[in-house]
Amino acid sequence: MKLEMRRRQTADVKTGNHGDSKEESHTDKMDKDTRRKEGDGRLKSLLGFDPLAITGWTSLVRLLNEPRDPAGLAVTRILFGILMMVDIPQERGMANVDSRFSDEVLCRFPLFSGLEPLPVDWMYLVYLVMFCGAVGICLGLFYRYSCALFFIPYWYIFFLDKSAWNNHSYLYGLLGFQLTWMDANRCWSLDALRNPKVRNKHIPLWNYTMLRTQIFIVYFLAGLKKLDRDWMSGYSMNNLSKSWVFDPFKLLLTDDQIDLYIVHIGGLTLDLFSGFLMFFDKTRPFVFFFVGSFHTMNSQLFSIGMFPYAMLATMPIFCYVDWPRKLIAKMPTFIKGRFVTEYDALEQSEHCIYPEDKQTVEKTKETQGVEDVDKDQSKKLGKTRKPSERSWYHHIASCWLILYLSFQFFMPYSHFITQGYNNWTNGLYGYSWDMMVHSWATQHIKIKFVDSTGETGYLDPKYFTNTRRWASHPDMVKQYAMCIADNLQDAGLNEVELYFDIWKSMNDRFHQRMVHPLGDMVKAEWSPFQYPEWNMPLLTEFSDWRTQLKKTEDELGENIDVTFVADFPGLFLENYLNDDFDNCSITVLSGKVKVELVDNGTFITLNEGEKLQLPIGAFHNVHVVSKEPSTYMYLFVNGTNVEYQKNITNALESVGGTLDDLKNGQITDPMIANITDEKLAIDIRDINSENQKHSRSGGKLSLANASKFLEKKAKVLRLTVSKTSIALGHVLFGYESVLESVKRDMESKQGNSGSQTRVSA
Repeated sequence: MKLEMRRRQTADVKTGNHGDSKEESHTDKMDKDTRRKEGDGRLKSLLGFDPLAITGWTSLVRLLNEPRDPAGLAVTRILFGILMMVDIPQERGMANVDSRFSDEVLCRFPLFSGLEPLPVDWMYLVYLVMFCGAVGICLGLFYRYSCALFFIPYWYIFFLDKSAWNNHSYLYGLLGFQLTWMDANRCWSLDALRNPKVRNKHIPLWNYTMLRTQIFIVYFLAGLKKLDRDWMSGYSMNNLSKSWVFDPFKLLLTDDQIDLYIVHIGGLTLDLFSGFLMFFDKTRPFVFFFVGSFHTMNSQLFSIGMFPYAMLATMPIFCYVDWPRKLIAKMPTFIKGRFVTEYDALEQSEHCIYPEDKQTVEKTKETQGVEDVDKDQSKKLGKTRKPSERSWYHHIASCWLILYLSFQFFMPYSHFITQGYNNWTNGLYGYSWDMMVHSWATQHIKIKFVDSTGETGYLDPKYFTNTRRWASHPDMVKQYAMCIADNLQDAGLNEVELYFDIWKSMNDRFHQRMVHPLGDMVKAEWSPFQYPEWNMPLLTEFSDWRTQLKKTEDELGENIDVTFVADFPGLFLENYLNDDFDNCSITVLSGKVKVELVDNGTFITLNEGEKLQLPIGAFHNVHVVSKEPSTYMYLFVNGTNVEYQKNITNALESVGGTLDDLKNGQITDPMIANITDEKLAIDIRDINSENQKHSRSGGKLSLANASKFLEKKAKVLRLTVSKTSIALGHVLFGYESVLESVKRDMESKQGNSGSQTRVSA
C-alpha cells in the first residue's frame, strides 16, 4: 500500500498533478513579476527611462524620439545667446579686430594652410554676422538661420589662429553647432510667436541627450585627463592658494595643502564624478552646490571670459525638462500670466514618436510619460496624443546623435592619428579637455638665421608674432619658420636657414630643449600624421627631482635666483651673463659637462657635485660630455634688481608703507602721490594695481571692483560699436576705413599732446 501511494505521488509530480503545485508555481511567478516590475521601476526612476526596454534599434529610435517639454532647452538657448553676445566683443576680439588682423607682416597660425583673414573692415562684418546670430539664438528668431550665422563665422575665426585655442572656445563652437539641429525655438521664442506651427510643440528626447552628454564629456574627460601623474602630484597648478577665494580653507590647511588637496585632488574628483551625479535626483542638489562653487571660484581666479558662466548656465539642463514651468508656477500671478505654464498647451510634434494607446503626460519624472493614469488625472496633466509611426527623420536623427557623440568621445584620444601635432603633450590645446593639466615656463628662445652668403644673425622671437604659444607645438614651430623665411626673403635675404633653440619647463621640471637646435626648420619635414623627428623628448627620468628642486629654491635667499637645466649628450648651451649680475655660478647635479669660456678659449670639465664661478659680461658654453643627459643649475645674484628693490623699499617707507602692503595691494593713491621719484611712483602704482587683483583686500568682490568691471566692459562695447559702424560705412558707402580712422585719431592725439607740451613750455 505504501509503495502504491509512493508511485502515485511520483506520478503526480511528473504530470504536474500534485495537489498544491499549481498554486505554489503561480504564486512564485507573480512574485517574480512583481520583483521584476519593481526593479524596472527603480531603474526608470533612477535613469528617467527603462534601459531594459531597449531591445534593438527600433526601441532605441523610439526612446530617443520620445516627446519632451521644450521649456528646459529654451532657457539654455536664451542663456547661451546672451553669453555669446557678451563674449564676442571681448574674448572673441570684436573690439580689436583692427589690431589683430591689420599687420600683414605678423605670422599667423591657421589650422589649414591657405586660410587667410579677410581685410579688416570685412572682418568686422564677419564678427557682426556672428553677433547677429547670437542675438537670433537668444530671441529664437529665424532660429536655424541664426545658428548658422553664429557658428559658421565662429569656426572660421577659430580655425584662423591655433595659438588662441582653448577648451572653452572649442566648446562654444560645438554648442552653437548642436543647437542648429535642435528644436530649441519651440518655446519662449519669437519664432513661436509668429509661427503657430512651432509654438509650444514637444521636442524629441535626443535634443536633451546630445546637450547633456556634451557637458558630461567636458567634465568626465577633463577628469580622466587629470589622472596624469603631474596633476595628481600637485605640479600642474601652483600658488593658487594665494588667492583670496581660498581664505576659508586657510583656517584648517596650509597653502601647500590647499594647492594639493583642494585644487588638484578636489578638481580631479569634481570633474571625474560630477557629470554622473548631476543625472540623479538625490545627488543633483549636492553636486550643484560644489560645481556652482567651483565655477564661481574660477571666474575670480582666471581670465577665461564667459566660460564659468556658460558652465553655470548649462547646469539646469540636467534637471527635469519642465523645471522652468514649475518655477514660473510658483511666481506671482502678474508674472505667471505672461508665460505658458499649462502642460495641456503643448502640441504634438512630427519630430517625436508617440506610443499607441498611451497618454503622453508632461508632469512625471523625466520621461513625463505614465502608462497607467486615471482619466481625471490625465486630463489635468496632458492631452491624449495620436500614435505616430517612425519616419526617416527619426532614424536619421538617431544615427546623427550616435555618430556625433561617438566622435566627441574619440577626438580627445585621436592623437595617435594626428601625430604631427604631438610633442611633450598630445595634440593641440583646445579639443583634448586637458584643461590646466600642463603649465609652461619659458627660459629663452633663440632664433638664428643664415642667408645664402653665409651671413649669420639672430632674430627677436617676438618680432613677427604676438604670442609665444607657437613655441610649445611642433606644427606652429614649422609654420613660424616658413613665415619668417618669407618675411626675410621680402627683406632681400634669400635661401635663409633658420635654427630654433627653444628652452622650456613643463610642470616645474628642468628647463630643456623642445626642438633640435641643429636642424634647419625651413627644410625640416612636417606632416599632420607623422611624428616630427626634430622634436626633443621630455626628460621624464628627472621628474622625481622636482621635490629637491623646490626645496633648493626655497632655501635660497630672496636676492638669489636659480635656474635648473637639463640637456642632451653632444649638445651645448650658449649663454651670456650681462653686467646686471654680480655673482653667478654653475653646479653640476648629475652627469658630466665641459664649460667653455669663450673669451679665453679654455675648457673646464665639471663632474657631478662640482661648481664653477662664471665670468660676468662674457659668453660661455656648457657642453654635455656624458653618455646620458646631464643636469646642472645656475645660481646668480642680480645686482641691478637688488638695488631696485632697495629703492622700492625706501620709497614705500618714506610714505608709511611696506613691501607687504605692496604685495597685498594696499598702497593708497595719496601714498603714491607723495613719492618723489616719479619713475618709482609709476612702478609702484602698476605693481600695486596688479597685486590688488589677487590680494585679500583688493581681489574680493566689492562695489568698487564691480564698478571697474562694468566700466571696462562698457569701454569694450563702445569700441565695438564705433569700429563696426566705421567698417560698415566703408564697405557699403566707401567712407574711411577703420585703419584710416584709427590712424587719424592717433595723429590727432599726438598733435594735442604736442600742443600741450608747447603751452607748458
